[in-house]
Amino acid sequence: MISASQATVTHDGPGPLKPITTSAETRKLQLREDLVPGAALDRLAAGMGRPVGVSAVLDEADRTLRDAIDCSQAERRALPLSPTATRAYCWNTDDTQGWRAGAVTTSGDADDDGVWGANRVILSGWSRSGGTTADHGLARVGFVKAGDLNHLSYTWALLAVPVDGGRDYRGLVSHVSGMVWYQDKLLVTADDGDRAALYVYDMNRIQRATVSGDAVGRVPGGWSAHGYRFVLPAVGSYELSGGSDAPRPATVSLDRSTVPDSLVAGEWTLDDGDRGARLWRYPFSAAPGRAGLLAADAAGQVHSPQAYETKLTGVRGVLSYGEQWYVTRAAGPSDRLGTLWRQTADADKAGGKASASGAAVCGAAETHSCWSPQTESLSYWEATGEVWTQSGRALFALPLASIDRTTE
Repeated sequence: MISASQATVTHDGPGPLKPITTSAETRKLQLREDLVPGAALDRLAAGMGRPVGVSAVLDEADRTLRDAIDCSQAERRALPLSPTATRAYCWNTDDTQGWRAGAVTTSGDADDDGVWGANRVILSGWSRSGGTTADHGLARVGFVKAGDLNHLSYTWALLAVPVDGGRDYRGLVSHVSGMVWYQDKLLVTADDGDRAALYVYDMNRIQRATVSGDAVGRVPGGWSAHGYRFVLPAVGSYELSGGSDAPRPATVSLDRSTVPDSLVAGEWTLDDGDRGARLWRYPFSAAPGRAGLLAADAAGQVHSPQAYETKLTGVRGVLSYGEQWYVTRAAGPSDRLGTLWRQTADADKAGGKASASGAAVCGAAETHSCWSPQTESLSYWEATGEVWTQSGRALFALPLASIDRTTE
């Protein structure tokens, strides 16, 4: 059976993805690159001090994630029934209360060997959902030291945007629903309140805060980052340029199976809406001096070479690898768990099967609601074959091969 929130999907699934090929539709997917002038970044660094890198942040990882056995029953309910997580951890309550969990990316995205320098790293995005008017919506990233998977430690860094020519910065106010760390850049989705579709951060330009306080930016005596020791100032952004009805990339992931590597994006649609979501990709640049940036033309425009529409509504996370696309939906009003569907663009590529989609089946009623209730991104660590994601205070991983086996 299916829930009311899945009424647009037949019992056999949403079928194959529908290619989007008309120029009028693909033009809507264009982005325009806007890089912060180097002089502004240098001015900020001159005021704050020499930037540091990822290793310096990890050296101060003084908080510890709890192993699954130490998670509460309520926290473990965020884990999927099928396929099951093979690694699971929980964030601490005292520093996540009033914060909403978002996207996950790893050093497996950043470098094909899965390691950044000498470190295995997981990055976890969060946004302030409670608090005061001044800090509501602030975005931060948890830097997780993951060299020893039996002991994950972490610390926080605030996401910021330079203002006044690099003389100050403001906090990024956005739900971090999508995030990809590629080479030395971190790309983060931005909410509707901001013209930017994605903000770009340089992992070699992490700044130390010099004043511990709730304020954000320049304050008497130095620089504050809402109590955190580190702050990432954006080095650029990608703005929507496809018109008033351009889809906003609400979820993103990395696909290393394309040439060149590409950023996969998906839009959010209403759970019970009358249309499915668009899924598309942007190629990363291979040009000298553009490490981690998208491939832009001479006018600064970034074009999508491949786009599809799925019949699924309420899309939350998307991952593409090879011919397969993996799309998650949040739990519906009457469901405890969400769904994860595997789709292809052509039924013939589904091994000759009648349907080019599949999802795990579980429970006495053989429902497809087997997945975690609220995973907003999926990150494939190619070197280990694992997919990492999080839902609520639960951070977990499982082999991509297990997803393929259970969604046949």
